[in-house]
Amino acid sequence: MNESGSISNMLKEERRFPPPAELAAHANVKASAYDQAKADRLAFWAEQAQRLTWTTAPTQTLDWSNPPFATWFADGKLNVAYNCVDRHVEAGHGDRTAINFEGEPGDSRTITYAELQAEVSKAANALIELGVESGERVAIYMPMIPETVIAMLACARIGAPHSVVFGGFSADALATRIADAEARVVITADGGYRKGAPSALKPAVDDALTKPGTDSVRSVLVVRRTGQDDIGWTEGRDVWWHEFVDRQSAEHSPESFDAEHPLFILYTSGTTGKPKGILHTSGGYLTQTAYTHHAVFDLKPESDVFWCTADVGWVTGHSYIVYGPLANGATQVLYEGTPDSPHKGRWWEIVQKYGVTLLYTAPTAIRASMKWGDDIPAKFDLSSLRILGSVGEPINPEAWVWYREHIGAGRTPVVDTWWQTETGGMMISPLPGVTDAKPGSAQTPLPGINATVVDDEGNEVAPGGGGYLTLTEPWPAMLRTIWGDDQRFIDTYWSRFEGKYFAGDGAKRDADGDIWLLGRVDDVMLVSGHNISTTEVESSLVAHPKVAEAAVVGATDPQTTQAICAFVILRGDGQEAEGLVEELRAHVAQQLGPIAKPKRVLPVAELPKTRSGKIMRRLLRDVAENRALGDVSTLTDSSVMDLIQSRLPSAPSED
Repeated sequence: MNESGSISNMLKEERRFPPPAELAAHANVKASAYDQAKADRLAFWAEQAQRLTWTTAPTQTLDWSNPPFATWFADGKLNVAYNCVDRHVEAGHGDRTAINFEGEPGDSRTITYAELQAEVSKAANALIELGVESGERVAIYMPMIPETVIAMLACARIGAPHSVVFGGFSADALATRIADAEARVVITADGGYRKGAPSALKPAVDDALTKPGTDSVRSVLVVRRTGQDDIGWTEGRDVWWHEFVDRQSAEHSPESFDAEHPLFILYTSGTTGKPKGILHTSGGYLTQTAYTHHAVFDLKPESDVFWCTADVGWVTGHSYIVYGPLANGATQVLYEGTPDSPHKGRWWEIVQKYGVTLLYTAPTAIRASMKWGDDIPAKFDLSSLRILGSVGEPINPEAWVWYREHIGAGRTPVVDTWWQTETGGMMISPLPGVTDAKPGSAQTPLPGINATVVDDEGNEVAPGGGGYLTLTEPWPAMLRTIWGDDQRFIDTYWSRFEGKYFAGDGAKRDADGDIWLLGRVDDVMLVSGHNISTTEVESSLVAHPKVAEAAVVGATDPQTTQAICAFVILRGDGQEAEGLVEELRAHVAQQLGPIAKPKRVLPVAELPKTRSGKIMRRLLRDVAENRALGDVSTLTDSSVMDLIQSRLPSAPSED
């Protein structure tokens, strides 16, 4: 990545936010953790493994004798579901709330750890009756309801790796994942609630199971959530959860499995090419997710209420809804719906209702709330919040500050976390009781994690330089391989820089050595020989007082290789006045330099987003280059693209 151009013009951020004194004094993790991990990294992780309950304690920590294939705690044995449920009940916390479920229509359920233990045991017994054996895969295609968490834990309890498929994916995408994993059972629901209406899921399963390669499936277990009548039924294959699971015994003795026993396969979105089945195993993954949840959110399980707003179809939901929080005995919120159903204050209403203290969400959701207006969160009592988290993509400084000021009342630390499906758990993040936070920066690798930024030749860049984010040492929650394709694992992640894991993200180190993520390398534009990060241009646009959200793409241009095209959503009081587009173009040029000046700026009402909140930039690239749109099946609302196309100017600006 060329260090000239926009890297040297990176948006300067001078604001600093030290930890609140009370939090710093009582933080779970102190600054000494960095020194401890630096002195003996493997001993540090061996100590963190003691957070778990092992039936056979490990004597080995890391085996890196055959890189890039690692094993962690390989001679240890444990049961992941026991660690997430049973041991808390045995410790006398059976009456503690594990899950506060809030359905989109307004229904709610409270599930204690004792009740969760009973439900997971019944589901485990049901899977055994369906013939599922240790090592066989189970596909889960569900809405955000408690049975989804129960199903995942039941699979872990009997040693059957699960493959959770996001409920917004199409039947074809589901079929591909079922076939690749050779799933024996599919767990689904008649549907879920989305934007005020039932959204069917079972028909997509029926369709998927007509596709080639899905004949491994013997049974489909169906939760009745919406009561829709228009779902198909295949006798001898389909069974109702409420009939089959509920009649099972609530007693089940969990079996111990090796620390390297597969826990789950999670497929990347697969927008191009064959989806990659990321394989995670048990002991190392649970160690790192439990530790990072404890450290980054300063969790006090006796008093905190944690809410991660992600969907369990993504890795954030796996690691910080199911495994990390439950391993720590946390009380958490599980919400089925969208942030704006039935009104735009829905999330803040939930924070108020349950007294949420720790909130973890995505920058896209934060920017949407900015667009809707400061007055909406101001209507609710958010005083319970003590730590705010960000995940999923780089967060621009203005959204970071808005989050802290309007959701955190100007007092609440913001932890901006970087990690991936492949890493399994958080890798780079401030620690809320230690770090002087910088808006927009993930800052520092967590204790026990080694990350750096390198140039094209793999050399570490000096402070102030930019390049590629790499991980230089193995970590406990790392992916073990790509399911069924070791060579693709090596080629994808370990071939770019010798001895280093290449994350696929661009990054910059500031003068202090802190890390700023610049987004996927694919999202770096080449403009007249200069590498310009889409994140930098987006951050500059959102720093303008009239802009709530921006998405930037590079479109092929015969003169400059790529031209910068920006799609912006104006703030609630922003008006698309004459001259605004030129004002925004000039604003970016003034902040980042003339080379970063967008050729097109198009105000739009909405951006194309998946149901997890990620902006589908490839669709915007299609629009910018006047191509036929690619697959829009994962969008929350595919009609957004029609609206955007209808706004396209006949020709771009020329200067």
